[in-house]
Amino acid sequence: MPKYMLIMRGTDETNAKMMATPFEEMLATVGRFNEELIRAGVLVAAEGLDDPAQGVVVDYSGETPVVTDGPYGETKELFGGFYLLDVASKEEAIEWAKRMPAFPGSKAEIRRVPTIDEFPQDNEWIVKERAWRERTGQL
Repeated sequence: MPKYMLIMRGTDETNAKMMATPFEEMLATVGRFNEELIRAGVLVAAEGLDDPAQGVVVDYSGETPVVTDGPYGETKELFGGFYLLDVASKEEAIEWAKRMPAFPGSKAEIRRVPTIDEFPQDNEWIVKERAWRERTGQL
């Protein structure tokens, strides 16, 4: 089955609403959704990200990479977390995204994650990656 990533995006307003929500309430809401995904057998991974102000950007525009401390970019350009789902189709990923707990004004980007089988299997780097995935139980 293909994998799809649901990438959660917020705005300044939705982030403010999230920060104003009691932490236990937020954990319960997200926990119930995560439990649904687990019961359905589609959850591969899910992570929320720390405050963008704690991150950095490495910019490769020049001859040498330049590191800039956060915050960086406009809020609408940043993502706050993701779900990785193993579902039958993009349509199924969309249905899960529609059920995801989110504040009004938030967005979720849905992107398919190609499998290693879609790459040239005679490429030395793909052979090495496949061996690593097999050793670590990912295949």
